[in-house]
Amino acid sequence: MPETIIELNNVWKTYYMGNNEVHALQGISLKVKKGEFVAIMGPSGSGKSTAMNMIGCLDVPSKGEVYLSGKDIMNMSESNLAQVRGRKIGFIFQKFNLINTLTAKENVILPMILQDMTKQERELKAYEILKLVDLTDRMNHRPNELSGGQQQRVAIARSMAMNPEVILADEPTGNLDSKSGSTVISFLKKLHKEKGTTIVMVTHDEHIAHNAERIEYIKDGKIEKVKHNK
Repeated sequence: MPETIIELNNVWKTYYMGNNEVHALQGISLKVKKGEFVAIMGPSGSGKSTAMNMIGCLDVPSKGEVYLSGKDIMNMSESNLAQVRGRKIGFIFQKFNLINTLTAKENVILPMILQDMTKQERELKAYEILKLVDLTDRMNHRPNELSGGQQQRVAIARSMAMNPEVILADEPTGNLDSKSGSTVISFLKKLHKEKGTTIVMVTHDEHIAHNAERIEYIKDGKIEKVKHNK
């Protein structure tokens, strides 16, 4: 049976705005197992981005537990958590978050800088990853010289730099036209199918969500229903 990589157990997240309490998450429980492709879907303000932050161990719950490879993140130091998170999880953001002064290849190399790799090893790995997303012909271009779809593919490549077990994609097609969005989803599916990468994707788009094996529907900070796709 596949191991559970990330588990949320009765997770609440409460924000305080003046005298008001805002419950962004209200007792969410879910598991992400190795090799799964999971979509978290909900409208704006449903709590899906907060859930994504919990799954990515970028935030801690107000109540409940978040486990990363069986370890409660509340019992880990921030530096230890950052190290484990950096090895296990790759992030893809809606706004790409590329560094504009660096080329596509340099953006992909950046996460490898602190690793025990030679410059030649880093450059070779970056080339191989960019080849996987069909961007070797654009690897020496800066982000402002690339289309939105190409920038998102660089972001996918960068997320793969550390060979993470899980890739978290937050609205990965949100800033793209439909054709570019389809290309990006195709690459995520390719990673899942050919490399066995675990994918967790946040989206508000039902059509995009149906590319996943399982959809967790979130509304008002709660899991409303779960749908399994064939």
